[in-house]
Amino acid sequence: MKRTLAALLALALPLACAKAQAQTQAQTTAQRQNLNALRGVAEQYLLTQSAGLPGEVTVKVGAVDGRMSLPACPAPEAFQQPGARPWGKTTVGVRCTAPTAWTIYIQAQVSVVADYVAAAVPLAQGQALEAGQLVMMKGDIAAMPNGILTDMAQAIGRTPTVSLPAGTALRGDTLRSKPVVQQGQAVRLVSRGSNFSVSAEAKAIGNAADGQVVQVRTQSGSVVSGTARTGGLVEVVL
Repeated sequence: MKRTLAALLALALPLACAKAQAQTQAQTTAQRQNLNALRGVAEQYLLTQSAGLPGEVTVKVGAVDGRMSLPACPAPEAFQQPGARPWGKTTVGVRCTAPTAWTIYIQAQVSVVADYVAAAVPLAQGQALEAGQLVMMKGDIAAMPNGILTDMAQAIGRTPTVSLPAGTALRGDTLRSKPVVQQGQAVRLVSRGSNFSVSAEAKAIGNAADGQVVQVRTQSGSVVSGTARTGGLVEVVL
């Protein structure tokens, strides 16, 4: 009888130990963070940040090191460093603040395929652009420098600051708006307040496009800064 009981105990003990070990492993797994879920958090963040961009957005999130072991987080939060672009080749941070604080960084690639404005012919520096000199092309604007133009109206009438070969994508910072006020031009200086408006003759000291600040000299010799407007006006808001 004693031998039979001892034999049963000898068989039951390993099974009980194995069961306890399995339960411990299951509990440990349940308490660890699902790493693939963090990739989903980063992907959703990038899709939200790029929602206002023109064109078709594609987000590819890199892998997370599977050897990493993080405590489970009920609400992981994605973020980027100040100044980081949410498109092109980029990095997204995912952090947890409670119950255990941790932070990881995930690499990603965001493509934005859209129509953009390009030079249809070689463009000379200072040449006012016309529609016939421009063409719409399609490409990944996320892989291009900032400021790529996506509407011809943004370029027509403006002048390149440097000569550009045909096929060049046009950027806002390489084009200068046509001046509405030119140096030496007689302008109408309009000063506006809450209940009044006064105008006087003045002469522009420099060139300025619509909306740019320009200095003018009044008939009394005073130098005043105002905002250039179409029609030879310079506006001062008091």
